[in-house]
Parts: sequence; C-alpha cells; structure tokens
Amino acid sequence: MTFKKIVKSIAFGALLFMSAQPVTAQDLLARQAPVDRKMKRVDTLALQNLINRENIQSPSAELYDDWDNTYAHKATELPDSFRIDLRHFHMPTTSRVVTSNFGSRWGRQHKGIDLKVYIGDTIRSAFSGKVRMVKYERGGYGKYIVIRHSNGLETIYGHLSKQLVEENQVVRAGEVIGLGGNTGRSTGSHLHFETRLCGVALNPAILFDFRAQDVVADSYLFRKNTYMAESSEANRLRGKIGNGSYTREEVQGEMAYGSETEQVAEEKQYHKVAKGETLSAIAKKRGVSVSSLCKLNRISKRTRLRPGQILRYS
Repeated sequence: MTFKKIVKSIAFGALLFMSAQPVTAQDLLARQAPVDRKMKRVDTLALQNLINRENIQSPSAELYDDWDNTYAHKATELPDSFRIDLRHFHMPTTSRVVTSNFGSRWGRQHKGIDLKVYIGDTIRSAFSGKVRMVKYERGGYGKYIVIRHSNGLETIYGHLSKQLVEENQVVRAGEVIGLGGNTGRSTGSHLHFETRLCGVALNPAILFDFRAQDVVADSYLFRKNTYMAESSEANRLRGKIGNGSYTREEVQGEMAYGSETEQVAEEKQYHKVAKGETLSAIAKKRGVSVSSLCKLNRISKRTRLRPGQILRYS
C-alpha cells in the first residue's frame, strides 16, 4: 500500500468516527432522560415525605407559632380568610342528637356543641392530627383532649370518662381517642365538641351536620367578616332535634354544663336498645316496670324495639 492510500484510509476512518459521535451522544441522552425523570419523581416524593413528616411534627405551623401543652386554647390573630379542608373526616360520635347549640346560653357563650352520648360510648378523632393536650379540668371540660389537625383546626373533646391517647401522639381520622362521660362541669353524660381556628371557637355546625353524619362540604372558606352571620344561620338550619329518638320536650334543658346559678333540671336517664333486647329485659335491667317504660316513651307493650333506639326509663 502506497503512502497516499494509507493517508486516505486514515482520513476515511476518522471521518466515520467523527460522524458516529453525535449519534452516540444522542443515544446516551435518550437513555439518560428516563433516569432523570425517575430521579425527579424520587426527589419529589422524598420532599413530599419530608413535608408530611414536618407537618406531623408541627401541624398547621403556618397558622400557629408554638406547640404548647399547657393551655386548652389561646386566641391568636385570625387570617382574613382561610380555606379549611374537610375531606378525610370522621364523625367524632355516631350520635345524631344535639342537646345544646353553639352560642349564647344562660348569659354566657357556649363555645361548642353538646351531643348526647352515654358513659362508655366511643369517641373518635374528627381528622388526622397530633394530640396537643390530655388533661383534666374539674370546673370545666372534665377529662378532655385537644387535637391539632393539618387542615388548621383544633378539636376539643370534653367530659370524657376515659382518655385513650397521650400528648404528642399522632392519630388518624376515626381513631378511638376516648370514651363518653360526665366529668367536669356536666350534669349528664354528653360530649362537648369544639372546633377552633387559631384558638378562636368556630361553630361546629358550619362544618358538620350531625343529623346527616357528614360534613357540610369538601371544604369551608372561613371569612372573618362574615363568620358570625354564617354561624347564626347554621344554628337555625341545624336546630336541636336529632333523628327523632327524642321529643322537643326531652331535648329542652338536656344535661349540659350547668348554669352559673347551678340551677339544673332533674336528670332524665335513657337506655340504648341492644339487638335482641325486650321491654321486660330492659325494665329488669333498669329496675323499673314495663308499664313505666311504656308510659315514659308513649309506646305499648307490643311495640317492636329497634337496635339503637333510645328509651327513657326515669
């Protein structure tokens, strides 16, 4: 092979090599692109997990400056507007009977809603969150629990007979947190349920419809300048009467906190019918006569009882 042919061969080979280079680089980039997308997704998930962990450690940090286990509520500055996410909720109790509404009562402000429950009834967390307080207050809430939620709310559960969670414990929506009771300033078993934003009491009726056992919508837009009007309207729409198990006369003056003067109506006692129970079995259990049960509840001895039905026995 002559020198001229050798130079031509080298030049031709170099040209082939140089023309092949861009294709190889493009192939590398094409193969790298899915890897980059996967890494981006991993980074996004890692960031989201980090945010979720931080939110669990300090729920609603954008609204609250501190995490303190010494006070039930402390009013701070309210935002002019704030959207509260009501999805992924759980009703705190299956009771549909509201015995006392939010608002003015006996010359003072009632900062929550009272729901008729019996001692030992299951009480659940309304939303996922972190338990801020588990305390006892003799002259007020009795045994109570405060939970801060990532949607900005804090919920308070008062007059419990037993608290089943600890402070700083993370709970899920619907998780059992306590049992219904009659502790503290209470004259009959019930659940005192509060919803607060930045320590300020909101009417639970604007968020929950206890008769329907549901939230009013997927979210609630809190507006500081219209809140009180919306609260009054919620009271009017929801009312006090539950699912028909009580008459209006039975609901009026139902056991709650008690008044400033400690003038409390005579306590009425009720029995929740279990599956298979008869009037005679209930009468024997409660130490009353069948005739007395029939008279108090305006039923006859032949009335068929329903599981979950409420009967007054004293």
